[in-house]
Amino acid sequence: MANPLKQLAGETAIYGFSSILARILNFLFVPLYTRMLTQVQYGVVTEFMAYIAILQVILVLGLETGCFRFANKDGEDPRKVYSGALIAVFGLNLAFLALMVAFSNPISAALGYEGYRRLVIYVAAILFCDSITAILFAKLRQEHKAVKFAIFKTIKIFTELGTNLVLFLVWPAKPDFTYPIFAIFVSCVLCLLLFVPDIIRLRLQWDKDLVHRMLLYSIPLMVAALPGVANDFLDRILFRYFDTSADAWRASLGVYQAAVKLAVIMNLFIQMFRYAAEPFFFQRAKDKGSKELYARVMEWFTAFCGLVFLGVVGYIDIIALFLGPAFREGVGVVPVMLLSYMLLGMLFNASMWYKLSGRTRMAIWITLAGLVVTTLVNVIFMPHFSYWASAFGHLASYLVMFILCVALGAKYYPIPYDWKRIGCIFLLMGLAYTGIRFLPGLFPEESGIRWGLMGLNTLLILAYAGAGLFLLRRKPIEA
Repeated sequence: MANPLKQLAGETAIYGFSSILARILNFLFVPLYTRMLTQVQYGVVTEFMAYIAILQVILVLGLETGCFRFANKDGEDPRKVYSGALIAVFGLNLAFLALMVAFSNPISAALGYEGYRRLVIYVAAILFCDSITAILFAKLRQEHKAVKFAIFKTIKIFTELGTNLVLFLVWPAKPDFTYPIFAIFVSCVLCLLLFVPDIIRLRLQWDKDLVHRMLLYSIPLMVAALPGVANDFLDRILFRYFDTSADAWRASLGVYQAAVKLAVIMNLFIQMFRYAAEPFFFQRAKDKGSKELYARVMEWFTAFCGLVFLGVVGYIDIIALFLGPAFREGVGVVPVMLLSYMLLGMLFNASMWYKLSGRTRMAIWITLAGLVVTTLVNVIFMPHFSYWASAFGHLASYLVMFILCVALGAKYYPIPYDWKRIGCIFLLMGLAYTGIRFLPGLFPEESGIRWGLMGLNTLLILAYAGAGLFLLRRKPIEA
């Protein structure tokens, strides 16, 4: 068991390099955006990013995971698997791009951004490039080419960074909300160009029967992922219709998005873990003791997420300074979002049962249940509580999905998760968090950073880490 875990940890670290870099630079964009853009302008950027996130799930057709499934099946040619996926995604996205360019004027006007048709075109081009490179990045992950994966991601990241810096700090015009979207567009085009030699070497082949079988497997995953990504981004779209202040919904959205960015560290770890874990789980599925291995992965993952949670909450006074003064009013939702993302990561671990067993249609019902919860919480409570409803909507949705996923997994593909041990991890995390929340009462209110408080928070975090390590290293808890 040790060697597989070390392999997973090693690849997680390599994939994590580019993910860490991307998230850090995105985080470093926040001081720039929240100081050079107004709350309203940042809200507009957030709205378009939500459209990109949701549409990308549709336009990749779930074929990333489908490629892992079929490339690891006996008798299948991995080259034909990735060729078929690439051709299918290219055709769909080319048609989508053509439609968006043709109808960019009426679409931009309908959204309330008349005269900004270029934004619609940028979004369509971003989706075109990203959908194609998603299949190519999946191929690198399948082949364990983590270093090449990280290099390409890093080039893309620095291209976006450089474009942003030129537009905001060098370009003589007044900062505009189109700048961040254009910077992403430039980076996506360059990333696609980097993959041209790989596409040529792949020597594309079309196997109609293989692609048909891949789509039958993958499209349910896409449909299932759509409510999942909607859980992440639907609330951004709903601000337009349900926020407490109809005239200032873009400002509320901008404040909320800035606060959510402070929870980026948790999302970062989950993303880098996912890159390495998905192919890892598939490749270990036939090994003896694989289910026990998956259970141990869940325990260590949960414990580390707890450490990330406490680290951000414990130093929130410092981290909040990254936001412009006008955006700091939303910092209170950060702990809620951190816990939400933690549950999302645990859900990813628990959801492997339906991917490994081929029961991908079950994912649709799980994620639809989560989407219903997200929609209800936001529609009912957003008119009264604005972005607080969005934060708790995430938490409630991920919790419901996790419970459903675990319950169904226990029936169809039982994995021996040690819930007593995982419960103890949450208990330790809760005790440390309680201390972090109540310690500020011992210190007088100050305008600056309370360093004494930071020191005590550090001790609580270290105590959690030590106790968690002791718990995970001891013998399994008896049932």
